[in-house]
Amino acid sequence: MIRKLLLSFLRIYQRFFTLIGYGSCRYYPTCSEYAKWEFENNKISSAFYHTLTRILRCNQLFEGGIDYPVLNKLSLKPKKLSVDTIKYWLVPNKKNQFYIIKNFAFKG
Repeated sequence: MIRKLLLSFLRIYQRFFTLIGYGSCRYYPTCSEYAKWEFENNKISSAFYHTLTRILRCNQLFEGGIDYPVLNKLSLKPKKLSVDTIKYWLVPNKKNQFYIIKNFAFKG
C-alpha cells in the first residue's frame, strides 16, 4: 500500500515537475528514476536511505556519472522469461548484490 502510494507520487513528480528542471541531474539514471527503481525492487527503508543519499550527492561537489541502484537479495522468481516480459536486468556486482538496469524493450 505504502509502496504504491510512493510510486504514484514519483510518477506525478516525473510527469509534471521534472519539466521545470529538465537536464539538471548529474547522474544516470536521474534521481527520480533511481528512486522509482529503488522503491520497486528494495525494502522501503532501504529505498528511502539510498534515495536520500543519492539526492544529497546530486550537486556540484560531486562528479556525477552512472550510478545504478543495487539489489541486495533476489526475492521474486519470474514465471515467464522473454525480452518483452523482463522489466529490469540484474547484473552481478558482488556476492549476492546486483545492479538494477532498466530493460528498454519491456512492454507493460
